Amino acid sequence: MREARTKKAAARFISSDDLHLFNEGTHFHLYEKLGAHVTEREGVAGTHFAVWAPNAEQVYAIGDFNHWDKTRHPLRPRGNSGIWEGFVPGVYHGATYKYHIVSHHRGYRVDKADPVGFCQQTPPNTASLVWDLHYDWGDRAWMQDRSRRAKLTSPISIYEVHLGSWMRVPEEQDRPLTYREMAVKLTEYVERLGFTHVELLPVTEHPFYGSWGYQTTGYFAPTSRYGTPQDLMFLIDCLHQRGLGVILDWVPSHFPCDEHGLIYFDGTHLYEHMDLRKGFHPDWNSYIFNYGRHEVRSFLISSAFFWLDKYHFDGLRVDAVASMLDLDYSRQEGEWIPNHYGGRENLEAIEFLRRFNLEVYKHFPDVQTLAEESTAWPMVSRPLYVGGLGFGFKWDMGWMHDTLTYFTKDAIYRKYHHNELTFRGMYAFSENFVLPLSHDEVVHGKGSLLNKMPGDDWQKFANLRLLLACMYAQPGKKLLFMGGEFGQWREWNHEASLDWHLTEFAPHQGLQKLVSDLNRLYRNEPALHETDADHHGFSWIDCHNAEQSALSWLRFGASKHDAIAAVFNFTPVPRLNFRVGVPRRGFWKEILNSDAREYGGSGHGNFGGVEAAPFSWQGQPHVITITLPPLGGVLFKHAEPREPASFTNEQSEGCSNSLSR
Repeated sequence: MREARTKKAAARFISSDDLHLFNEGTHFHLYEKLGAHVTEREGVAGTHFAVWAPNAEQVYAIGDFNHWDKTRHPLRPRGNSGIWEGFVPGVYHGATYKYHIVSHHRGYRVDKADPVGFCQQTPPNTASLVWDLHYDWGDRAWMQDRSRRAKLTSPISIYEVHLGSWMRVPEEQDRPLTYREMAVKLTEYVERLGFTHVELLPVTEHPFYGSWGYQTTGYFAPTSRYGTPQDLMFLIDCLHQRGLGVILDWVPSHFPCDEHGLIYFDGTHLYEHMDLRKGFHPDWNSYIFNYGRHEVRSFLISSAFFWLDKYHFDGLRVDAVASMLDLDYSRQEGEWIPNHYGGRENLEAIEFLRRFNLEVYKHFPDVQTLAEESTAWPMVSRPLYVGGLGFGFKWDMGWMHDTLTYFTKDAIYRKYHHNELTFRGMYAFSENFVLPLSHDEVVHGKGSLLNKMPGDDWQKFANLRLLLACMYAQPGKKLLFMGGEFGQWREWNHEASLDWHLTEFAPHQGLQKLVSDLNRLYRNEPALHETDADHHGFSWIDCHNAEQSALSWLRFGASKHDAIAAVFNFTPVPRLNFRVGVPRRGFWKEILNSDAREYGGSGHGNFGGVEAAPFSWQGQPHVITITLPPLGGVLFKHAEPREPASFTNEQSEGCSNSLSR
């Protein structure tokens, strides 16, 4: 088998066209040429090494195959391209290696991991490994159909996961699950809860575990903490075979200063800017890529292609886009350099992001790119031809901040903060939004989602159920970080497992059941997903009822045939005989009630639905009179008229009970 693969790889030597495209900044498959590739030359099996180090005086391949001898296997330069390459016989899959670089500058010498290495040693070790990426995928059906699942009109509900702390094995020194162990458990769990996608916090190799992967050194290597590259492929394959998409959190915004990484790679500032006013992030103590350098653009876009190509990821969430766009990001006056027009915009980063999106969608039209962009930068998710950055989606950080600020207020004060819930209506369709309740909101003393909520335990759970129901009923795709779906009490700790024992208790089970039902409803009701990015699918019913802290709106499907009325009560006081204007006559079926007993609520409800009365209310031609539950959200779907439902004793009791909390 090794002979067959080496013959197949024999064409991987670098051509003059490769060199030209690389130096031009338009080579987006560097992983096929640079790095370490098992191959053969003149019938002799070995490994071809290639690395970019234009300011090196000499480069050597060192590793276990030559006892780390710094002079035994020199590489040779390819013209003026800056690439050094060489063939070392007898080096096969699994060999450890680095590049020993002797710089032209001041006799600088350093051992570097391979920037295009496919596998790295488990930290704290830092060597690269020669690795064959062959894997027999079983996700052909998913790959052929995934374009349908990536549309703006498709339901996209994302479960965000940090692999090292989702679940651990206490019997084995509390170690994290491996990729293969995760494949079974995570796939079954996410499928049961009804999410459509999983988003992985960065699995690119990173020296410091506490960075959660955001301090990347291996832009072509998955972290070996949880297994091999093929083990990660197995995890993605399993998710795909069960109909679940996988998004990678990808970090082209900065890289760490570990000596074996990209920093000062060949004795010069090769990947980063020389001037720290452009090349250093004070917030993260990390370095900024030089996006204006052609070879750096080739490197980064090749990294994006690599994960989409070799690992079948279905999307890339680009981290910290705001820090890339603004030259003065987190800097005081005098700490940054204006662009050549005198402005604060990073023109090189803008051009890089536009080119990144252009090339990704050109070569992988069935995936999506998502921007974590925390400012009001315009047209982040608009096409290039209208001046946009070209992303498919943008995280709505404003919605997240305003909503969580509102929900932390005691109900008695909420009427004074009503605008924090309604302001989103001013911009909800200016971008293609994802509504994120992400990892960043449950760390560093912020507390878990459940613990942010005011009141006693019952009210905390009711508030969290209300928050989630409100999110799923709004326009925009959904994202929820692990633990939020069952009400983790502790804030997230990357060194420990989620508190899975909580799911044995009824309030947490009820919350988990609600999330499952919300996902099912979101997937099955066109009105809740088809027009997530279309203003024609949303209309306020009443956004002015601050005195009662109540909100109501309509959602429509693309055909306008499907209509759903969403009504919310942000106080612990049940509203009886509460009138809501609706656009159509007939029966409005109650399809979800966050206060239902099965979710841990008080059971206030509407016995399956209500009939619309034919007189105008709140600008609508018809009205329904409902019971609006305390700290609850209720969704009604328009249906044909029907006979009144028969009341059961349990329903009657649940409706008449008052709540004194």
